[in-house]
Amino acid sequence: MTPENKGTAQLAIAMVLSGTLGVFVVESGASPFNVVFFRVLFGALALGSYVAARGWLRGHGFTPRTFGLAVLGGVFIVFNWILLFQSYENTSISVATVVYHTQPFYVVLLGALLFRERLTAAKAGWIALAFAGLILVSGVTPGDFASGGTYPTGVGQALLAALLYGLSTLVTKRITGVRPHLIALVQVLVGIPLLLPFADFGAMRGTGADWGWLAGLGLIHTGVMYVLMYAAYARLATAKIAVLAFVYPAVAMVMDWAVYGHHIGLVQALGVPLIVTASLKVTLARKSTSAPAPRTAGHAPEAVSRTATPAACEA
Repeated sequence: MTPENKGTAQLAIAMVLSGTLGVFVVESGASPFNVVFFRVLFGALALGSYVAARGWLRGHGFTPRTFGLAVLGGVFIVFNWILLFQSYENTSISVATVVYHTQPFYVVLLGALLFRERLTAAKAGWIALAFAGLILVSGVTPGDFASGGTYPTGVGQALLAALLYGLSTLVTKRITGVRPHLIALVQVLVGIPLLLPFADFGAMRGTGADWGWLAGLGLIHTGVMYVLMYAAYARLATAKIAVLAFVYPAVAMVMDWAVYGHHIGLVQALGVPLIVTASLKVTLARKSTSAPAPRTAGHAPEAVSRTATPAACEA
């Protein structure tokens, strides 16, 4: 198998795993704060064991500045997960996931606002098209606001989650000379003390098999999934990464339908291709001026240190 084919398989598997995340969250039966707390706890064990076994803790490459950036990115990531999982409860896995996939547009807008990165007319047009698709996908009507239901709140939570993910991306892409696995490890470790005061351990007594779902979120959706993604990024061109990223929302929508019978309506479905097309255009345009992805996973740490929250919008 060629390195490119291996990377394609690795990223495809990672995105399929990401698409099943919503089911693990819902089936755990735990509150979003508890879900994220145990995700970062089990995830830290998984990633920590992996990087220790690879010997990457020695010569990690962190400086006080880059370590501080990784910690800040971790704060954004942790609360991004909480908002996304709350959105599952108030809308559905399908709607929340598609709305959440507006992350690339926030990266562009925040980059222009905070770091004076160039925002071309073409990018602005694609972003406008994406948010037109977002309006369709959300399915929110004025009546939803008038009735005081939780659905608009859930859509807003998914949007805020995407915003926090965008902030984390902007922060962590300024970290160089550090393996992305180590950045991700710092980010999940940050979540443990951050969420400890909010974790309700009393609610977790006697949950039995539900612990399996929580362990899966950390070991599979944080440990295995991240390792597969970072190995794939070292082997694939940006264009292929951007396309494969959409396996995630596709699988999430199929799982939501197969397990819970939820599906988006016809009008909502019309917005999906608008978001997909605009996301590809913006992502590829944003990456076209960057250095090409390294071709093998065996390069120096700085070669694989692109970001802990890359182009593929994992949850």
